[in-house]
Amino acid sequence: MSETVIVTGALGGAGSWVVDELRHEYEVVAVDLSIPARTDIDGVDFRAVDLTEQGPTWETIVDADPTAVVHFGNIPHEEDNAGGDVYENNVLSTYHTLEAAGRAGADVVWASSETVYGTHWDEPELPDYFPVDVDHPVRPWNGYETSKLAGEAAAERVVNRFGVSVASVRPSWIQYPGRYRITQIREEFDFESAGRFGNYWSYVDIRDVVSLVAAALDADFEGHEVFNAFAADNFLGVDSVAAIEAGFGDLPPDCDLDGDESAFSTEHASDLLGWAPEHSWRTAEDESVEGPAFV
Repeated sequence: MSETVIVTGALGGAGSWVVDELRHEYEVVAVDLSIPARTDIDGVDFRAVDLTEQGPTWETIVDADPTAVVHFGNIPHEEDNAGGDVYENNVLSTYHTLEAAGRAGADVVWASSETVYGTHWDEPELPDYFPVDVDHPVRPWNGYETSKLAGEAAAERVVNRFGVSVASVRPSWIQYPGRYRITQIREEFDFESAGRFGNYWSYVDIRDVVSLVAAALDADFEGHEVFNAFAADNFLGVDSVAAIEAGFGDLPPDCDLDGDESAFSTEHASDLLGWAPEHSWRTAEDESVEGPAFV
Protein backbone atom coordinates (compact mmCIF):
# COMPACT_ATOMS: atom_id res chain seq x y z
CA MET A 1 0.00 0.00 0.00
CA SER A 2 1.32 3.45 -0.94
CA GLU A 3 2.38 5.90 1.72
CA THR A 4 0.27 9.00 2.23
CA VAL A 5 1.65 12.49 1.70
CA ILE A 6 -0.34 15.66 2.35
CA VAL A 7 0.32 18.61 0.04
CA THR A 8 -1.03 22.01 1.02
CA GLY A 9 -1.49 24.83 -1.46
CA ALA A 10 -2.42 22.04 -3.86
CA LEU A 11 -4.15 24.29 -6.39
CA GLY A 12 -1.41 26.93 -6.43
CA GLY A 13 1.19 27.40 -9.12
CA ALA A 14 3.93 25.36 -7.45
CA GLY A 15 1.79 23.15 -5.22
CA SER A 16 -0.22 21.77 -8.13
CA TRP A 17 2.97 20.62 -9.87
CA VAL A 18 4.10 18.95 -6.65
CA VAL A 19 0.77 17.11 -6.37
CA ASP A 20 0.92 16.03 -10.01
CA GLU A 21 4.38 14.50 -9.54
CA LEU A 22 3.96 12.89 -6.12
CA ARG A 23 0.66 11.17 -6.99
CA HIS A 24 2.60 8.64 -9.07
CA GLU A 25 4.47 7.41 -5.98
CA TYR A 26 2.21 8.31 -3.04
CA GLU A 27 -1.41 8.57 -2.07
CA VAL A 28 -1.75 12.35 -2.02
CA VAL A 29 -4.18 14.30 0.15
CA ALA A 30 -4.34 17.63 -1.70
CA VAL A 31 -5.36 20.52 0.56
CA ASP A 32 -6.41 24.00 -0.50
CA LEU A 33 -9.08 26.57 0.35
CA SER A 34 -11.39 25.03 -2.26
CA ILE A 35 -11.82 21.84 -4.27
CA PRO A 36 -11.15 21.99 -8.04
CA ALA A 37 -13.88 21.44 -10.61
CA ARG A 38 -12.13 18.27 -11.71
CA THR A 39 -11.40 15.79 -8.93
CA ASP A 40 -11.09 12.51 -10.85
CA ILE A 41 -7.29 12.49 -10.60
CA ASP A 42 -5.70 9.11 -9.86
CA GLY A 43 -3.95 9.00 -6.51
CA VAL A 44 -5.32 12.33 -5.24
CA ASP A 45 -7.91 13.04 -2.54
CA PHE A 46 -8.85 16.73 -2.55
CA ARG A 47 -9.79 18.46 0.70
CA ALA A 48 -10.98 22.04 1.30
CA VAL A 49 -9.33 23.39 4.48
CA ASP A 50 -8.51 26.86 5.78
CA LEU A 51 -5.06 26.28 7.26
CA THR A 52 -5.32 29.37 9.46
CA GLU A 53 -7.91 27.45 11.50
CA GLN A 54 -6.21 25.08 13.91
CA GLY A 55 -9.02 22.54 14.38
CA PRO A 56 -9.69 21.63 10.73
CA THR A 57 -5.96 21.66 9.97
CA TRP A 58 -5.08 19.30 12.80
CA GLU A 59 -8.07 17.02 12.07
CA THR A 60 -7.22 16.73 8.37
CA ILE A 61 -3.54 16.04 8.88
CA VAL A 62 -3.68 13.80 11.95
CA ASP A 63 -6.59 11.71 10.63
CA ALA A 64 -4.79 11.12 7.32
CA ASP A 65 -1.82 9.62 9.23
CA PRO A 66 0.68 10.78 6.61
CA THR A 67 4.30 9.77 6.22
CA ALA A 68 5.11 13.35 5.25
CA VAL A 69 3.54 16.77 4.78
CA VAL A 70 4.56 19.10 1.94
CA HIS A 71 3.48 22.64 2.83
CA PHE A 72 3.10 25.14 -0.02
CA GLY A 73 -0.11 26.72 1.31
CA ASN A 74 0.99 30.33 1.82
CA ILE A 75 0.18 33.66 0.17
CA PRO A 76 3.21 33.97 -2.14
CA HIS A 77 3.77 37.74 -2.20
CA GLU A 78 2.46 41.16 -1.18
CA GLU A 79 1.55 42.34 -4.68
CA ASP A 80 -2.17 42.35 -4.02
CA ASN A 81 -2.34 41.84 -0.26
CA ALA A 82 -1.53 43.97 2.76
CA GLY A 83 1.74 42.95 4.39
CA GLY A 84 0.12 42.36 7.75
CA ASP A 85 -2.49 40.08 6.21
CA VAL A 86 0.20 38.09 4.41
CA TYR A 87 2.23 37.75 7.59
CA GLU A 88 -0.76 36.67 9.69
CA ASN A 89 -2.02 34.15 7.11
CA ASN A 90 1.37 32.60 6.46
CA VAL A 91 2.49 32.39 10.08
CA LEU A 92 -0.75 30.80 11.26
CA SER A 93 -1.08 28.38 8.36
CA THR A 94 2.55 27.28 8.62
CA TYR A 95 2.49 26.90 12.39
CA HIS A 96 -0.74 24.88 12.39
CA THR A 97 0.41 22.69 9.49
CA LEU A 98 3.84 21.94 10.92
CA GLU A 99 2.48 21.42 14.42
CA ALA A 100 -0.10 18.93 13.14
CA ALA A 101 2.57 17.15 11.11
CA GLY A 102 4.73 16.83 14.21
CA ARG A 103 1.87 15.42 16.23
CA ALA A 104 1.21 12.92 13.43
CA GLY A 105 4.88 11.92 13.39
CA ALA A 106 5.21 13.10 9.79
CA ASP A 107 8.34 14.61 8.27
CA VAL A 108 7.90 17.98 6.56
CA VAL A 109 9.08 19.68 3.40
CA TRP A 110 7.86 23.24 3.07
CA ALA A 111 8.39 26.33 0.94
CA SER A 112 10.29 29.11 2.60
CA SER A 113 11.70 31.70 0.17
CA GLU A 114 14.84 33.24 -1.31
CA THR A 115 13.46 36.59 -0.18
CA VAL A 116 14.65 35.98 3.39
CA TYR A 117 18.08 37.03 2.11
CA GLY A 118 16.67 40.53 1.47
CA THR A 119 15.90 40.37 -2.24
CA HIS A 120 12.83 42.65 -1.95
CA TRP A 121 14.55 45.69 -0.49
CA ASP A 122 13.53 48.91 -2.25
CA GLU A 123 17.23 49.51 -2.87
CA PRO A 124 18.75 46.01 -2.94
CA GLU A 125 22.17 45.61 -1.38
CA LEU A 126 25.07 43.31 -2.12
CA PRO A 127 25.38 40.21 0.09
CA ASP A 128 28.38 39.54 2.29
CA TYR A 129 29.74 37.15 -0.33
CA PHE A 130 28.99 35.30 -3.54
CA PRO A 131 27.67 32.72 -4.04
CA VAL A 132 25.05 33.14 -1.33
CA ASP A 133 24.67 29.89 0.60
CA VAL A 134 22.23 28.76 3.28
CA ASP A 135 24.53 30.04 6.02
CA HIS A 136 24.41 33.62 4.77
CA PRO A 137 22.72 36.08 7.20
CA VAL A 138 19.05 36.73 6.50
CA ARG A 139 17.76 40.28 5.99
CA PRO A 140 13.95 40.31 5.80
CA TRP A 141 12.35 43.45 4.41
CA ASN A 142 8.57 43.00 4.40
CA GLY A 143 5.82 40.99 6.03
CA TYR A 144 6.05 38.16 3.51
CA GLU A 145 9.75 37.57 4.09
CA THR A 146 9.32 37.83 7.84
CA SER A 147 6.54 35.24 7.71
CA LYS A 148 8.92 32.82 6.04
CA LEU A 149 11.50 33.27 8.78
CA ALA A 150 8.75 32.71 11.35
CA GLY A 151 7.98 29.48 9.53
CA GLU A 152 11.61 28.40 9.74
CA ALA A 153 11.48 29.10 13.48
CA ALA A 154 8.33 26.95 13.69
CA ALA A 155 10.28 24.22 11.90
CA GLU A 156 12.92 24.33 14.62
CA ARG A 157 10.21 24.05 17.29
CA VAL A 158 8.56 21.06 15.63
CA VAL A 159 11.89 19.26 15.24
CA ASN A 160 12.75 19.88 18.89
CA ARG A 161 9.35 18.90 20.22
CA PHE A 162 8.40 15.94 18.05
CA GLY A 163 11.67 14.61 16.60
CA VAL A 164 10.52 14.71 12.98
CA SER A 165 12.69 16.12 10.19
CA VAL A 166 11.89 19.38 8.40
CA ALA A 167 13.32 20.62 5.11
CA SER A 168 12.87 24.36 4.57
CA VAL A 169 13.24 24.98 0.83
CA ARG A 170 14.16 28.51 -0.26
CA PRO A 171 13.13 28.65 -3.93
CA SER A 172 14.19 31.43 -6.23
CA TRP A 173 11.72 33.15 -8.58
CA ILE A 174 9.80 30.13 -9.90
CA GLN A 175 9.32 29.92 -13.68
CA TYR A 176 7.09 27.58 -15.68
CA PRO A 177 8.13 25.94 -18.97
CA GLY A 178 6.80 27.79 -21.98
CA ARG A 179 5.81 30.87 -19.96
CA TYR A 180 8.96 32.21 -18.36
CA ARG A 181 8.35 35.71 -16.98
CA ILE A 182 12.04 36.58 -17.15
CA THR A 183 12.21 36.80 -20.94
CA GLN A 184 11.45 40.50 -21.30
CA ILE A 185 13.86 41.42 -18.49
CA ARG A 186 16.66 39.55 -20.23
CA GLU A 187 15.88 41.04 -23.64
CA GLU A 188 15.91 44.56 -22.21
CA PHE A 189 19.08 44.12 -20.15
CA ASP A 190 21.97 46.40 -21.04
CA PHE A 191 25.27 46.76 -19.19
CA GLU A 192 25.28 50.53 -19.60
CA SER A 193 21.84 51.08 -18.08
CA ALA A 194 21.70 48.09 -15.70
CA GLY A 195 20.17 48.76 -12.29
CA ARG A 196 20.08 46.74 -9.09
CA PHE A 197 18.16 43.46 -9.27
CA GLY A 198 17.30 41.99 -5.88
CA ASN A 199 18.11 38.34 -6.53
CA TYR A 200 20.94 39.06 -8.97
CA TRP A 201 18.99 37.72 -11.97
CA SER A 202 18.38 34.28 -10.47
CA TYR A 203 15.44 31.93 -11.06
CA VAL A 204 14.40 28.30 -10.82
CA ASP A 205 12.29 26.06 -13.03
CA ILE A 206 9.22 24.55 -11.32
CA ARG A 207 10.37 21.07 -12.32
CA ASP A 208 13.57 21.55 -10.33
CA VAL A 209 11.55 22.70 -7.32
CA VAL A 210 9.47 19.54 -7.61
CA SER A 211 12.54 17.32 -7.90
CA LEU A 212 14.04 18.96 -4.80
CA VAL A 213 10.86 18.29 -2.85
CA ALA A 214 10.95 14.66 -3.98
CA ALA A 215 14.63 14.36 -3.04
CA ALA A 216 13.96 15.79 0.42
CA LEU A 217 11.11 13.30 0.92
CA ASP A 218 13.39 10.41 -0.06
CA ALA A 219 16.38 11.54 1.99
CA ASP A 220 17.22 10.28 5.45
CA PHE A 221 18.36 13.24 7.53
CA GLU A 222 17.62 14.43 11.03
CA GLY A 223 16.55 17.81 12.36
CA HIS A 224 15.89 20.98 10.43
CA GLU A 225 17.77 21.63 7.20
CA VAL A 226 17.56 24.61 4.84
CA PHE A 227 18.04 24.20 1.09
CA ASN A 228 18.40 26.77 -1.68
CA ALA A 229 16.49 25.97 -4.88
CA PHE A 230 18.01 27.86 -7.80
CA ALA A 231 18.87 27.22 -11.43
CA ALA A 232 22.55 26.74 -12.07
CA ASP A 233 22.80 29.86 -14.26
CA ASN A 234 21.53 33.43 -14.25
CA PHE A 235 18.72 34.22 -16.68
CA LEU A 236 20.63 36.91 -18.59
CA GLY A 237 23.05 34.65 -20.41
CA VAL A 238 25.97 36.93 -19.52
CA ASP A 239 28.84 36.84 -17.05
CA SER A 240 27.36 37.03 -13.54
CA VAL A 241 30.15 39.12 -12.03
CA ALA A 242 29.97 41.61 -14.88
CA ALA A 243 26.19 41.95 -14.56
CA ILE A 244 26.29 42.39 -10.78
CA GLU A 245 29.08 44.96 -10.98
CA ALA A 246 27.22 46.84 -13.70
CA GLY A 247 23.98 46.89 -11.71
CA PHE A 248 25.38 47.52 -8.23
CA GLY A 249 28.57 49.42 -9.04
CA ASP A 250 30.61 47.16 -6.77
CA LEU A 251 31.23 43.61 -5.60
CA PRO A 252 31.65 42.09 -2.13
CA PRO A 253 35.27 41.33 -1.15
CA ASP A 254 34.56 37.60 -1.37
CA CYS A 255 33.19 36.88 -4.85
CA ASP A 256 33.66 33.45 -6.41
CA LEU A 257 31.40 33.17 -9.45
CA ASP A 258 32.34 31.70 -12.80
CA GLY A 259 30.71 32.68 -16.07
CA ASP A 260 26.92 32.83 -15.89
CA GLU A 261 26.86 30.83 -12.63
CA SER A 262 23.97 31.59 -10.29
CA ALA A 263 24.68 34.03 -7.48
CA PHE A 264 23.18 31.49 -5.05
CA SER A 265 24.72 28.19 -4.04
CA THR A 266 22.78 24.91 -4.02
CA GLU A 267 25.77 22.97 -2.70
CA HIS A 268 24.03 22.00 0.55
CA ALA A 269 21.19 20.33 -1.37
CA SER A 270 23.76 18.55 -3.51
CA ASP A 271 25.72 17.33 -0.50
CA LEU A 272 22.79 16.19 1.63
CA LEU A 273 20.16 15.23 -0.95
CA GLY A 274 22.16 14.46 -4.07
CA TRP A 275 20.08 17.09 -5.88
CA ALA A 276 21.12 19.46 -8.64
CA PRO A 277 19.02 21.68 -10.92
CA GLU A 278 18.57 20.33 -14.43
CA HIS A 279 16.62 23.01 -16.28
CA SER A 280 17.79 26.26 -17.85
CA TRP A 281 15.94 29.15 -19.44
CA ARG A 282 17.87 28.45 -22.63
CA THR A 283 15.58 25.53 -23.45
CA ALA A 284 12.73 25.85 -20.95
CA GLU A 285 11.50 29.26 -22.11
CA ASP A 286 10.02 27.78 -25.27
CA GLU A 287 9.22 24.26 -24.07
CA SER A 288 5.71 22.92 -24.42
CA VAL A 289 4.97 20.98 -21.23
CA GLU A 290 1.52 20.10 -19.96
CA GLY A 291 0.89 21.21 -16.42
CA PRO A 292 -1.47 19.61 -13.90
CA ALA A 293 -4.86 18.73 -15.39
CA PHE A 294 -6.89 19.76 -12.35
CA VAL A 295 -6.06 23.51 -12.34
